[in-house]
Amino acid sequence: MQSCGRWWGRLAARGAPHLRVAAAQRRWGGGEAARCIEQLLPRHDDFSHRHIGPREQEKREMLRTVGVQSVEELMDKTIPASIRLRRPLRMDDHVCENEILETLYNIASKNKVWRSYIGMGYYNCSVPQPIARNLLENAGWVTQYTPYQPEVSQGRLESLLNYQTMVCDITGMDVANASLLDEGTAAAEAMQLCHSYTGVITELKLPHEMDFSGNDVSGVLFQYPDTEGKIEDFSELVERAHQNGTLACCATDLLALCILKPPGEFGADVVLGNSQRFGVPLCYGGPHAAFFAVKENLVRMMPGRMVGVTRDASGKEVYRLALQTREQHIRRDKATSNICTAQALLANMSAMFGIYHGSDGLRHIAKRVHNATLILAEGLRRAGHKLHHDLFFDTLTITCGCPVKEVLDRAALRKINFRIYSDGRLGVSLDETVNEKDLDDILWIFGCESSSELIAEGMGEETKGILSTPFKRTSKFLTHQVFNSYHSETNIVRYMKRLENKDISLVHSMIPLGSCTMKLNSSAELTPISWREFANIHPFVPLDQAQGYQQLFKDLEKDLCEITGYDKISFQPNSGAQGEYAGLAAIKAYLNAKGERHRTVCLIPKSAHGTNPASAQMAGMKIQPIEVDKNGSIDISHLKAMVDKHKENLAAIMITYPSTNGVFEEEIGDVCDLIHKHGGQVYLDGANMNAQVGLCRPGDYGSDVSHLNLHKTFCIPHGGGGPGMGPIGVKKHLAPYLPTHPVIKIQPDKDACSLGTVSAAPWGSSAILPISWVYIKTMGAKGLKHASEIAILNANYMAKRLEKHYKVLFRGARGYVAHEFILDTRPFKKTANIEAVDVAKRLQDYGFHAPTMSWPVAGTLMIEPTESEDKAELDRFCDAMINIRQEIAEIEEGRMDLQINPLKMSPHTLNCVTSSKWDRPYSREVAAFPLPFVKPESKFWPTIARIDDIYGDQHLVCTCPPMEAYESPFSEQKRASS
Repeated sequence: MQSCGRWWGRLAARGAPHLRVAAAQRRWGGGEAARCIEQLLPRHDDFSHRHIGPREQEKREMLRTVGVQSVEELMDKTIPASIRLRRPLRMDDHVCENEILETLYNIASKNKVWRSYIGMGYYNCSVPQPIARNLLENAGWVTQYTPYQPEVSQGRLESLLNYQTMVCDITGMDVANASLLDEGTAAAEAMQLCHSYTGVITELKLPHEMDFSGNDVSGVLFQYPDTEGKIEDFSELVERAHQNGTLACCATDLLALCILKPPGEFGADVVLGNSQRFGVPLCYGGPHAAFFAVKENLVRMMPGRMVGVTRDASGKEVYRLALQTREQHIRRDKATSNICTAQALLANMSAMFGIYHGSDGLRHIAKRVHNATLILAEGLRRAGHKLHHDLFFDTLTITCGCPVKEVLDRAALRKINFRIYSDGRLGVSLDETVNEKDLDDILWIFGCESSSELIAEGMGEETKGILSTPFKRTSKFLTHQVFNSYHSETNIVRYMKRLENKDISLVHSMIPLGSCTMKLNSSAELTPISWREFANIHPFVPLDQAQGYQQLFKDLEKDLCEITGYDKISFQPNSGAQGEYAGLAAIKAYLNAKGERHRTVCLIPKSAHGTNPASAQMAGMKIQPIEVDKNGSIDISHLKAMVDKHKENLAAIMITYPSTNGVFEEEIGDVCDLIHKHGGQVYLDGANMNAQVGLCRPGDYGSDVSHLNLHKTFCIPHGGGGPGMGPIGVKKHLAPYLPTHPVIKIQPDKDACSLGTVSAAPWGSSAILPISWVYIKTMGAKGLKHASEIAILNANYMAKRLEKHYKVLFRGARGYVAHEFILDTRPFKKTANIEAVDVAKRLQDYGFHAPTMSWPVAGTLMIEPTESEDKAELDRFCDAMINIRQEIAEIEEGRMDLQINPLKMSPHTLNCVTSSKWDRPYSREVAAFPLPFVKPESKFWPTIARIDDIYGDQHLVCTCPPMEAYESPFSEQKRASS
């Protein structure tokens, strides 16, 4: 005990924080002191025990079912020995949740939360607390999946339709999508829409210099108001563009358009921008939802997702993702965009912001911001400064009448940031949070002797800015009842809860989607996203004001490099698809620098993710498909033939590992060697990293670059279809070619030859990176490895339970699957007229979201349980699938009708089951309560019957339907019984 006391005293004397006890113990060698402290203060708070579902007894039972003695034996039989990592990850031990949050808060405190008036598309805003608490911080909203199963997604679909309607109304356009990644991405997508193939030549010109007469300009992009605040009339430019067959694209500001004539009224074809200032914090650059709207004739070319109105089987008007068959990943190399991830959660926040305030409230906010800018402009003029533009909304560009250094020194005293131009001008952009004191501080900084109150008094009513010009908005917006019904906190909270209750999320049951990894998103991981030290930082502040973020990035990069075997990480890509593009662009930049521009061929197995060929096409590569063999692995003979054929022009291969078919392919090392031998690079899609962490590392077995889906493996929640995060890891030779940024330099290497910029913000969606940081720190090396092991164990347990009832389509060399597996439902089409979609919809009656349907193999279901689900939940899902198989057997045996049966008629809504009329040849109990665990008191009810996709495609409606389409519960009940 003496040695234990001395050890503890030594720690206390050195002032070592409790977080570093484990590290200190390792550093000082352990021994008797280490054993003593472990006995007295055992680690009772191991987060991995809460993240990983199965308990020890459950693991033993599952291992017996699978037919192995231990987890280690299962790993040996699943993962090729040649790529196994035989040492522990070199990372700190796990830290408990409370301690790690304290440590993270200390890191966050290194960020300096100054008042930033930098603008450039990012503004402070007042996030309504009802929306922050009941949507942003609510697991019922943030853990949903993309709404591909509309019967259990009506809440977020309605909210996203509200978003689309809001964007259309404010911009004056016909159709909007459900969001893109950020404004920069949206601008690139607009130009891609104008020019349907890569290789666009970009020219920067003033409007009067633009010449369209050669009929060789596909699109023109202008900003209104522009980045310097200027408002000008672009109607003549649009007219000239249209006369010569050129599309006109306008980047704009939703808040400005509440008092400014919308672009749709002067002929714009595409309107885009960032909805961040509609109720979403600065977040050091993201996540924020971009908006994108087009004229009616361009709707089928619009990138991203759209929510549309259709009908369900009962004839009720309902919502779904419109034009699903036009999803870009289905077009593969014919795609015009590789956008896979939207920003649904942030779009929903902005939609609720619009609903909460309504048109009058938004107009009031816009007028207030504009009036504040008018007051500031008058004060600056009185102080002897020159304003570059007479007409503006919220932004002033200033040539100072005194030394700029004096102004900036005074700004630093008040802890205020302005935009600093390279030519010495300053920019000031105001926002809705600005009050009288803020204005007085800015006026003082610029040497104005008057207060904002005195200036306003002297201005009187004659200065009306935009409102006294032809640019004033005269058209109405947000007239639909949904934007005029929920302006009190009571009503908005009830509305959000009503929508939330319509959606299945992880708070209800497992979401067993193959290749999507819907695992636990813990409260501890999500807590930091609302801290002001992370949320209220402008992305373009000087780096010395963001030292907390910089420490976080370095720490996370170090851990991810250790996990993956790569040498460098770029956090700029803010989706997996964007990460794919960035990784391929880095490869292209590397090859070009070597003088090998002719290398443009990208080999892609047919089992690859659908965004892979779209990303390669966008990166300027030519796609060569590679066949897969009967076991679902790459056809090595075909690969060798294609490598030989294209060896002179080979740029890369894109591989998903473990494969999209759910197996660890034995020849992965040989494949990488073959590509390298012929001058190509290996891009490894990191979507399935959840099966590799701590077990094998892509950088070790031959990969040169991967993107990492932090919203999958590293616990950032899917948010109903976004946010995502897709940083890329690269080996050392590709590091100089990683993304950079024109505003904040993030490539300090003097030899860097960057691929360019792929995201609007330097570090993408920075504010959600703390989620992955907390996950890694609380799991530790041991916990991360065990999570991968249990993900594989859970999948093999389920496959074993289901193999007697369904054919498991692919297995590895020794008969085991990876962390996901495919069930073949194709035979049922012949035997019972049942397809994968019928099984998927029937699962909703059991309270489950469907697995991935008909991908990567048509007519199949792909299941991934993740490590977070315990044995009881796995068994419930397996029981549901087994019972569904028995229902199929009843059809096969003629005991159930081929058309009127529980599968074909699924899902069964509450209205349907409680209707006074029931004429189906099976009971209400079979319809709604098919197994004992489906109980009335806890059942999740699909809110609509099966949707009619064909009707929706034939009648495309992507804004809120008229109010007569909304019916009361009584009228729904009446129709159901008629």
